[in-house]
Amino acid sequence: MRVLGIDPGLTRCGWGVVDGRPGARPTAVGVGVLRTMAELDLELRLLELHTAVTALLREHRPDVVAIERVFTQNNKGTATGTAQAAGVAALAAAQADRPVAWHTPSEVKAAISGSGRADKEQVAIMVTRVLGLTEAPKPADAADALALAVCHAWRGPAQDRLRAAAVARGIGAPVRRTTLPRWTGVAAR
Repeated sequence: MRVLGIDPGLTRCGWGVVDGRPGARPTAVGVGVLRTMAELDLELRLLELHTAVTALLREHRPDVVAIERVFTQNNKGTATGTAQAAGVAALAAAQADRPVAWHTPSEVKAAISGSGRADKEQVAIMVTRVLGLTEAPKPADAADALALAVCHAWRGPAQDRLRAAAVARGIGAPVRRTTLPRWTGVAAR
């Protein structure tokens, strides 16, 4: 399974692509950071981010996009920008007909390091070890994006099976790819 991990941010949006599956060592395919200039109007920054994520989807053709779930921060402006960036990434994934998985920061930290309270340095060290990289991805946004991708490669299939079993037992609502019509304009190009 190929996973595109997105650590959303308006100024710096980390991305990482891994190939992996539960119980196996994942392989890093690509990693980087998308940047937008704070001087630009918000709508132009979001457009730049959307264009860049769409290009990543076309280039790497992931099976799923794993995005960090936004949590409340002390700085509401930062939280708002992060949420907007996450929404743009999810929109690009939907336009490319790719499912989106949302993971909390503590879930990602626990998956990669064994502790949901790991700091950014610990996450970077474990991403480097798990993926067999020669050096830690920089900045931390890139390492966090790879950690998201690894988290989903390891945990996503089991979560999907649990969700399907719950729905089969009448718990929760079924989620079908046909629930919403997909816009194919971007995916078809």
